[in-house]
Amino acid sequence: MRRALLTLSCCAALVACVTSRPTLKALPWAQRLGNLQQAESWQLDGRAAVAAGTQGWQATMNWRQSGEASEVHLAGPFGVGAVVLKRTPEGLSVNGAAPSDEMVAQLQQRLGFDLPLDHLRYWLLGVPDPGAEFDLVRNEQNRAQQLIQAGWTIDYDRYILVGGDLLPAHMVLNHEGVRVRIAVDHWEPPR
Repeated sequence: MRRALLTLSCCAALVACVTSRPTLKALPWAQRLGNLQQAESWQLDGRAAVAAGTQGWQATMNWRQSGEASEVHLAGPFGVGAVVLKRTPEGLSVNGAAPSDEMVAQLQQRLGFDLPLDHLRYWLLGVPDPGAEFDLVRNEQNRAQQLIQAGWTIDYDRYILVGGDLLPAHMVLNHEGVRVRIAVDHWEPPR
């Protein structure tokens, strides 16, 4: 009898472990917004697909944010066409070259659109850039569903649990004939 009760107790404990879900931080939107906008460092690994007019490309994307510095690694299939973008207060650097307006113009010409790097560091977290006006629609989990800022419309259609919070896992950005899809495979939570 004791053995049966012990076995039953162990089974019940295992079932409880398997069916329990991590709890979500139930922060009010304003507090969560402030926390994410002020996050000093975070990282994500994912994929990006861009369609601009008749042009298109896909790349793996690794984003590292540290304070005001953003470092973005983009690489096509098998690492072909790899590029490293570094955005610091001094400017935008491409593949280690010194920041210059000419370099930014060349990058925008190659992409076919202006890359919104300054805003994107916030948009990837599912929040607006605090330095520009925006319109925002939130979903039933009190997360961004659609954000309109700086001429871009960002639709968030999937979130994943990261460190007790939900962060974007898939988003689509649209701007004047440019469509950018970003899928996040892995997050290092914001600090």
